[in-house]
Amino acid sequence: MASGVRGAALLCGMFLPGIVLALGALPALAATLSGPPDSKATAAPSRMLFQPEAAWPDGDDSAPAFTPDGKTVFFTHRDGAITIMMATLQDGVWSKPRVAPFSGKWRDIEPAMAPDGSYLVFVSNRPATAGGEALTGYFGGQSQPGKGGNIWRVDRRGDGWGEPVRLPDIINSHSAIYSPAVAGDGSIYFNQPDPVTKKSHVYRAQARGAGFDAPVALSISDGTHPGYDVAVAPDESFLVFSANRPPASTNQSLLFIAYRKNGTWTEPQALDPQLEGIEARLSPDLKTLYFEADGGSGAKTHGRIYQVPLQAYAPSHG
Repeated sequence: MASGVRGAALLCGMFLPGIVLALGALPALAATLSGPPDSKATAAPSRMLFQPEAAWPDGDDSAPAFTPDGKTVFFTHRDGAITIMMATLQDGVWSKPRVAPFSGKWRDIEPAMAPDGSYLVFVSNRPATAGGEALTGYFGGQSQPGKGGNIWRVDRRGDGWGEPVRLPDIINSHSAIYSPAVAGDGSIYFNQPDPVTKKSHVYRAQARGAGFDAPVALSISDGTHPGYDVAVAPDESFLVFSANRPPASTNQSLLFIAYRKNGTWTEPQALDPQLEGIEARLSPDLKTLYFEADGGSGAKTHGRIYQVPLQAYAPSHG
């Protein structure tokens, strides 16, 4: 993985292996985001560094997945090794990150929390069957040995977490499945290479009993206009994702938003003002958008986690 947003977009060729939440606040109705803001007189606030990043170790951080109470966060950390880290909040102070109990051996990335906090999904190159080889992926226009992805699920067990379980083959149909998101009913969003153009295309698989229906490609991306790294509201009334498409410049990933109206997704619009970023996540109250963007640290540049108030950036779809 390249460091930072522009580097990642260049490396992946438009196929990117796609909350501090207001503590104590429970999910609010996503419908409040579907109309125009009350006033445009005040400029949207600039992005802010997620507060604990100032003290966390160097490296690339992305995809923060919060438990509903806001007191635990899981995220991808890249600094030589690539793993899922976790940190906890106590008395207003975030702990030093540590490796999540279900990670640390394989290339684990992109955690996403179920809205009720009962389980978490993530992408891993770990073999589909015990004793196998690390998965080979596909991005950047070529095969990527050892950098493949399947979606795995790990359930909450009291104060801890269980053993990861690979989602069924109807989801993990090959070894280049990335960037999961979980809806309130358990349906899964993810991205994979378009079968024709090989650019990233977003899919959704409807949860059905203990399994899933066959994944369906979303209209927000069509292989020609790629999309990746979806974050979806629990009721699926809107989603935020990254794409290299107009008005983005070459090798730039902008954040876009689309709304579901009468069962159909609206035409995606770049957030206004435009934000460059990848690996979007929503806070459980849907008020805050988190994403990875380039951030400087002395002479080094790392991908760090930033945040903005979503309402200030959501365009009107009246």
